[in-house]
Amino acid sequence: MQLTNVTVQKEQHRILDNLNWTLNRGESWTLLGTNASGKSTLARLLTQELGDYQGSLDTDGKRVEWVSLESQQALYERELYRDDTDFMDHLDEGTPVKALLEEITPWSTSVAELCDKLHLGALLQRGYRMLSTGEGRRVMLARSLLSQPDLLILDEPFEGLDAQSRDDLHRVLNELIDHGQGLLLLVNQRADIASHCTHLALLDKGQLLFTGAMPDDLEAQWQHLLSVRHHDVQLPDRQSGYQLDTWQQEQPLVELVDGFVQYDDTFQFQQFNWQLKPGVHTHIQGPNGCGKSTLLGLITGDHPQCYRNNLTVLGFKRGQGESIWQIKKHLGYVSGNLHRDYRVSGNALTAVISGLTDSIGVYQAVGETEKELALQWLQLIGLADKWNAAFKSLSMGEQRLVLIARALIKQPPLLILDEPTQGLDDFNRFYVLSIVEKILANGPTTLLFVSHRQDESMSCIKQRLIFEEDARDGTLFSITAI
Repeated sequence: MQLTNVTVQKEQHRILDNLNWTLNRGESWTLLGTNASGKSTLARLLTQELGDYQGSLDTDGKRVEWVSLESQQALYERELYRDDTDFMDHLDEGTPVKALLEEITPWSTSVAELCDKLHLGALLQRGYRMLSTGEGRRVMLARSLLSQPDLLILDEPFEGLDAQSRDDLHRVLNELIDHGQGLLLLVNQRADIASHCTHLALLDKGQLLFTGAMPDDLEAQWQHLLSVRHHDVQLPDRQSGYQLDTWQQEQPLVELVDGFVQYDDTFQFQQFNWQLKPGVHTHIQGPNGCGKSTLLGLITGDHPQCYRNNLTVLGFKRGQGESIWQIKKHLGYVSGNLHRDYRVSGNALTAVISGLTDSIGVYQAVGETEKELALQWLQLIGLADKWNAAFKSLSMGEQRLVLIARALIKQPPLLILDEPTQGLDDFNRFYVLSIVEKILANGPTTLLFVSHRQDESMSCIKQRLIFEEDARDGTLFSITAI
């Protein structure tokens, strides 16, 4: 494929700026770029989904497949549209994974072998809507590979994967490269570069800073993309109306007694006893699908089985007549599921304000004080100039930054961050985590933190809650003080 003087412009903003780039047969590329650099726009261009551009693009009739967070979201929304739960006597879990694969090609030995490589065997009879983000990502990859593309574009494929799944995917990608599969890997972190990739491109603010053979000194090239000036974090005022009036230091914020989550005859976990004390910032770890996000859903009230459990959150025992809003008032929350479900209309400013109303979207009048506070948070994350941009029009990384600001706006007593930095480049990842650490240092906020990345273990963490899978006995737990 060859791009010659390609420019993509939206209104007065150049998303891609005069790109000249050639992808030859036998080459495998990693395109490394910061958030909002134009990576996804470039992918849409190469798949010919984008018709409005200047310059020339010669694809030579090649078949291109693009796997992205956006395409995963589209499949999820299709499954929501097909949800027949209201007409059934049980939960409609969605299209089984095997049927999703058979939409692409009939079942065969080669399909089964691909499922083995991607560890999909145990998921084949599960409905797509029951999968974790990482499990869904592997299904998307399998569907694209089964279509046998000339060029496979993978847009942030490692986001949301646990350490073992990341290693497995690196191995699969290296095998694809070695067998001649045309590959373009779009990532925003150096750790995600496939080791067998032959070529590298660096993209920043719509411009290609480098294209060529994979350099020996990648660090020097990466510094081009991290030229953003660091500055001191000045937090907006903590909002007193969302704090706990009185709370004893030894009184648990969360207490779960003999906790369990059960689907039909299968337990995701059971006999789980755990307390979260104020100030005991906790890192929750474990493989995809083991129950980390499920546990958080019990705490936030977003998982229906919270009312079957002996669970007390912020002094309210679930199922004893409490309002869900009495609890959510004191919570800040961001996750892949929230991002996936945040599909309402509205601009970036209202998305941040919705953190005060604990809703997806804003459905009541808000005052100038709330608007000014939300604008301060947008300024802090570097998106104040996009306050009036439609949330859906932002890049996935920008959307995630907005949802992080939504979670932080109250500086709440209990802050729940479930893979918060998905889709963020290295600069924004560590910048966001520095903001979180300052919030924790400046007031009575306790953190529940889920992350698969080894370099995201913050110094403030005082406890690790580790989920481990056991083939005989189900999920095991270990709680370790640091």
